[in-house]
Amino acid sequence: MRPIAVIGAGQAGLQLALGLQHHGYQVTLVTDRTPEQVESGQVMSTQALFHDACETERQLDLNFWDGLCHSIEGIAFSVPHPELPGHKAMSFEARLDHPAYSIDQRVKFAHWQRTFAGRGGAVVTEQADVNTAERLSDTHDLVLVATGKGDLGRIFERDASRSPYDAPQRHLALAYLQNVRPRSGHSAVTFNLIPGAGEVFLLPGLTRTAQGAWLPYENVLIEAVPGGPLDVFRDIQDPADQLQRMLALMAAFVPWDYDRVKDAQLTDVMGTLVGQVTPQVRRPVATLPSGRPVLGLGDAVVVNDPLTGQGAGSAARASAVYLERILWQRDRPFDRSWMQDTFEDYWGYAQYVTQWTNALLGPPPPHVLGVLDAAQRHPSLAHAFVNGFNHPPEFFPWLTSPHEAAAFMARHGVAALATQT
Repeated sequence: MRPIAVIGAGQAGLQLALGLQHHGYQVTLVTDRTPEQVESGQVMSTQALFHDACETERQLDLNFWDGLCHSIEGIAFSVPHPELPGHKAMSFEARLDHPAYSIDQRVKFAHWQRTFAGRGGAVVTEQADVNTAERLSDTHDLVLVATGKGDLGRIFERDASRSPYDAPQRHLALAYLQNVRPRSGHSAVTFNLIPGAGEVFLLPGLTRTAQGAWLPYENVLIEAVPGGPLDVFRDIQDPADQLQRMLALMAAFVPWDYDRVKDAQLTDVMGTLVGQVTPQVRRPVATLPSGRPVLGLGDAVVVNDPLTGQGAGSAARASAVYLERILWQRDRPFDRSWMQDTFEDYWGYAQYVTQWTNALLGPPPPHVLGVLDAAQRHPSLAHAFVNGFNHPPEFFPWLTSPHEAAAFMARHGVAALATQT
């Protein structure tokens, strides 16, 4: 089978490498860390994976944690009251049709990398750069870049027509916490939207201790509008300092969730992360100094703020689309036209994730607030909103159109109830 190289060992790169290997391709995987370094390193993200993304893993028998992870059964949405501390101005929740899950990517990626190597895959451990891609292009029919970091990530030009932002819209603080009190009712992602300040999220996950024991934990993510009241993490001294600042903010803004985490501890000394993300879309085909093209994958070409919890799922979807396109191409050349068409096939889905996420980074328009308000009283509307997280195209066209939003609500009985009252 044709030799293919994948640079980057995150969700997209590893899943594609394993998928190609599953179908008999000769795959070289380039990563900057060994499995042991990944396992002992810093946390990477909240990595929620909803059902459709999970299915792309199951199709390749990569769902090693299905029987271990605690299911995420729903989403609970709240807006704190601006004038009544400790009260909610808006609140609703609903169950997902199919559960989601979150496993610490340190555990997942280390295991996937070992699985790839154990099945005979070639792993090159080095800090990849343009010269790495050039060298691989000499001996491989296709080189894919699945990392947006460093000089290699910068070879993909920003697509201004698809990138409304040129700077981070949130400053982020993440902590993995153990001994968190479970929420009442079903398990859920809790999504707190604080107008003008940012967002606070909690969701259950699974990690492992240094001794190898499985440990349930809670992802806690604070997304701060730059310069706003949640933006207090720029001068963090250490993980303990970060945790105390996060707890103080939760006590002030989301006390109902603070009550769950007030006695919690970090899962490990590497269980915190601060950072920022510039949402952008890059042109998917780059040219090496030799003139050969390379194809971008995952966050090498599409970077969204983690606000909507779509990062891991989008990467999984991208790897599935690229795998199908590679299999379909058979012995035909992986030329620039094929590369561009492959990305556009993925963009047919990803554009909705990007539009939805970018829309939520700004103040919700009145028609969106109307949908959220009505969801408090109409369970079917709440159910539709919550399950859109599994398939973001379902947020359209109502997310961008007042007329469509009214029609969307009417389909869930909102207009009929208004007429009766």
